[in-house]
Amino acid sequence: MCGIFAYLGNKNNASQIVVEGLKRLDYRGYDSWGVVEASYGKLFLKKKAGKISEVMDLSSFPKGNIAIAHTRWATTGEVNDINAHPHYSSDESFALAQNGIVENYELIKKQLLAKGYKFVSQTDTEVIVRLIEEKLKSKKKLQEAVRSAFKELEGRNTIILITKNGEIIAARNGSPLVVGINKKTDEIFISSDTLSFANLVTDVVVMDNNQMVILNKNLDFFDITSGKRLEVKPEKMKLHSGKTTKGKYKYFMLKEIHEGPFVIEQLTKQNKNNYIRFGKAIKKAKHVYTIGSGGAGVAAAQVAFYLRSIGKIQAVSLIGADAIDYIDLFEKDDIIITISQSGETADVLEVLEKAQKRGVIIASFVNMPGSMITRMSTFKFMSESGPEICVMSTKTFDAQVAWGYLVAKTVAGEYSDGVKNLKKLSISMKKYLSQSKNHSELKKIAKTLVNKESIFLLAKYQNFHISREGMVKIIEASYKHGHALPSGDLKHYVITLMEEDVPVIALVSNDVAKSDIMNAIDEVRLRGAKVIAISPEPNKKFDKYIKTYDTGETSAIMNLIPLQLISCYLADFLGNNIDKPRNIAKSVTVK
Repeated sequence: MCGIFAYLGNKNNASQIVVEGLKRLDYRGYDSWGVVEASYGKLFLKKKAGKISEVMDLSSFPKGNIAIAHTRWATTGEVNDINAHPHYSSDESFALAQNGIVENYELIKKQLLAKGYKFVSQTDTEVIVRLIEEKLKSKKKLQEAVRSAFKELEGRNTIILITKNGEIIAARNGSPLVVGINKKTDEIFISSDTLSFANLVTDVVVMDNNQMVILNKNLDFFDITSGKRLEVKPEKMKLHSGKTTKGKYKYFMLKEIHEGPFVIEQLTKQNKNNYIRFGKAIKKAKHVYTIGSGGAGVAAAQVAFYLRSIGKIQAVSLIGADAIDYIDLFEKDDIIITISQSGETADVLEVLEKAQKRGVIIASFVNMPGSMITRMSTFKFMSESGPEICVMSTKTFDAQVAWGYLVAKTVAGEYSDGVKNLKKLSISMKKYLSQSKNHSELKKIAKTLVNKESIFLLAKYQNFHISREGMVKIIEASYKHGHALPSGDLKHYVITLMEEDVPVIALVSNDVAKSDIMNAIDEVRLRGAKVIAISPEPNKKFDKYIKTYDTGETSAIMNLIPLQLISCYLADFLGNNIDKPRNIAKSVTVK
């Protein structure tokens, strides 16, 4: 959530460069934006609520070579031009933007108001600006005032400011911050993620919590707590931004669904020894947990299912924000397996930080190299899914659950069999996606759902958490009520909602749960519900039938494809913004 992008170099279109950087951070979600350029000993600022237009008028900006930019996702203060970042200091000598939430901002603001400070916005960010101004009264240098103020902020926060004299200062404690260096062109970038400048730099520094960077003629790093200069060695940039155009597809979501088979095939090419070592560690662990948030939380639950059903490990899945009751139960030599697209999910990081202090071993499967979760991990696995622009996760979710399956097969001593099954799955998914008749049938089904208020999903065993992901996609894409339920719980409560023409999407695979699912289908049909079945075989009990391939142990992953496509086509018929659904962001870096 929120995005920071900054530039210092020898090009004289810094403001346009940072705007393009913001566009590459677009997937993070935002409701307002702002740009500040330093030139001729002055700051030139433009900020506005709403989206960055394809061609933004920066004609009022001089041709400077240093600028910062920000996209805001409102947390304190409503969405308007005034609350957009960056915020000026009182004398306009510097401007500051922030990612995060200052949890004690009301107390600090009260103290500053008592000292006569004036506020023009409703944001916690402006409180940071005024606090720095207050610190400047006793500090000789701006960097010391920034450091002193930053230490008083509670919560996970990252800030960046630019001075009228052409200096940038940034500090991290929570929300991600990376520095990109192009040694060939003598340019420096600062951003919220590496992907945004991947093809523009030769080297990168991923900042740790409680680090500060000062950028002017030199690039200097400092420890915020002690103020001591840090010796930081940049790493070679190994990530490439990949193709971030839609190509022949109408939406990024469609393009990324079609890339699912490729990302699963990539898993089969990863280093076998890493899986073997990890599998042995899991078998030795005292307790095994999986954790994630949002869609990654659903994926973590499916990973735990595979560990239980295939690896015969007593794995427990946790949701990041709701794992507080487990923290005191974590023990030395437990393993927490962390699933995250960004590797910077705030509520998950908070759990991991506390667990690590208790001696817990961290493992992770992440799509963003150099992320905080990856750096905390003893066992590090990368998704290698490439950029995913659509806010709704598809191909990265495919990779997450397929990776969990391969890990479970490794624990069971069946790594080679797992690789073989994933290759078969990849081929089947690609075949399914290549057939236009499948898309035509799914579009027809999606059209029948346009006027439905609620959509239910029915599943059990390997398909239950996959039905939960289908629910997430339907909610994200259509803004309709979706409800995934385990078939065994049907009679306990949800059956009261079954009535004439209520749509129920049932996932039916050839596994131990098939007869139970068929019984549940009977029960909802008796109440008038219309069953849309995703299954390798037809049945007279299905009102509508979506044929998929039977891929054995990986059938649940195969079933993801029609669920993802139904959600996409439903959103299309409804006229919703498919790649950027309302009110949600891909990377949630604040609690």
